[in-house]
Amino acid sequence: MNARNLAILCAAPVALAACTQGEPANAPPVTPAAVAVGPAQDCLPITQYSTTRIRDDRTIDFIGGAGNKVWRVTLPNRCSGLKSADTFTFETSLSQLCKQDIIYPLQQFGNNLQRGAGCGMGEFVPVKLER
Repeated sequence: MNARNLAILCAAPVALAACTQGEPANAPPVTPAAVAVGPAQDCLPITQYSTTRIRDDRTIDFIGGAGNKVWRVTLPNRCSGLKSADTFTFETSLSQLCKQDIIYPLQQFGNNLQRGAGCGMGEFVPVKLER
C-alpha cells in the first residue's frame, strides 16, 4: 500500500467521526478536561484508534476501538480551520502517525474536498476524559 492510499484509508475513520459529533451548530466549543494516565508517546499506530474527535483548533482526541483508550494530542500551534473542517488527512509511509507528521484539515466545497494548510502534530498522551 503506498502512502497516498494509506492517507485516504486513514482519513476514512476521521471523516466518519465528523458525522457522529452530534453537537448543535450554535453550541460553544467545549474541550472536555482530561487526566493523563501514562507517559506521552511520539507515535501512535493507526490500528490502535478507530475514530477521532476534533475538540478545537489545537486539540484532537484519538479514540481506541472499544472507546476505552484515548490519546490526546495538543498541537504546538493553532491549526486554522481544523475545528470547522471537523476532519483531516495525513500522508505517511509508516503504519503510524507521529508527532513530527503534518496533518491537513479537509474543507468541503460542494462535492469536493480541499486540503487546507498543513499543521504540525504533537505527542500522543494517554488520557482519561472527565465526564
